[in-house]
Amino acid sequence: MTATELSFEEAADGVVMMARHAGARGWVPATSGNFSVRMNADEAAVTATGANKAELTRDEVIAAAIRGPAHPRASAEAPLHLVRYAHAPSVNAISHIHSLPATVLSRRHEKAGFLRLEGWELLKAFAGITTHETALDIPIVANDQDTDRLAGLVEERLKDNAPVHGYLIAGHGLYVWGATPKETLRHMDAFDFLLSAQLHEEGMK
Repeated sequence: MTATELSFEEAADGVVMMARHAGARGWVPATSGNFSVRMNADEAAVTATGANKAELTRDEVIAAAIRGPAHPRASAEAPLHLVRYAHAPSVNAISHIHSLPATVLSRRHEKAGFLRLEGWELLKAFAGITTHETALDIPIVANDQDTDRLAGLVEERLKDNAPVHGYLIAGHGLYVWGATPKETLRHMDAFDFLLSAQLHEEGMK
């Protein structure tokens, strides 16, 4: 799927839907996390800085240029969304969440540089995967407070990887995307279950 064409209102409603979904599941504690939906090839609707994602409203969503000066209300992590849109025309919605399994596993596997999910039936929830007999390597990148630099490092890493639907930032959380907000919701739910199962299994060893 290539770049979409949505009005700001349509895109903002997708952002609100994803944010509230994550908030209801405890994946965005305090004011953490951020969400976005591509409007067109040049702009995306993105959560504004400081918003409570669990109770997000359309007024707390901004229209940000994918390439260009930063919006004055953009969060520090907006570049990680916008650079992804610039590099991946098939990505039309992105969520960043701080679920406990994602955060813990990102630290545990940071030295390896990836987390392998293998053999789980729910891998089939990801677009393009049709069998549990597969292995999905989720890239893990080191955290960096300079998010412009981090966004560039992430894209360099993703360029060298097989197609994935998300990545982990060590000690931070998960970025996940899809072709639509609804697909991104499905990928979020799948990642949460799979990472929870992985964390439980590793704890049993």
